Amino acid sequence: MPIFHRYCLHILECSDESFYVVVTNNVELRLRQHQQGINEGCYKFDKRPVSLRWTEELQYIDKAIAFAKKLKGWSRVKKQALINGEFEKLPELSKKFD
Repeated sequence: MPIFHRYCLHILECSDESFYVVVTNNVELRLRQHQQGINEGCYKFDKRPVSLRWTEELQYIDKAIAFAKKLKGWSRVKKQALINGEFEKLPELSKKFD
C-alpha cells in the first residue's frame, strides 16, 4: 500500500502586512513556531504576530517547493488575489506585475 505524504504550502501575513511563503508538513506546529519567534535571524522575527492567510495541500514535496518558489516571485497584488480566491484575476495580474 503506498504511503501518502501531506505537504502544506501556505502564505502568512506578517504584522507589517508583508507576505511570507513557506512549505511544511505540519501547519499548526510551524505557525506556533513562527509566533514564538524561536529564530532571531528569521525574516518574520520582528514581524510578529503572523496570521495564516492561505494554504494548499500537496502530495509531493518537490511540487510544493516549486510552487512556493513561484509564489515568492509574485507581486503582493497577485498573492492577495490568490488569498481572496479571485483566480480569474491571476492571468491578467501576471501580465501586469510579473
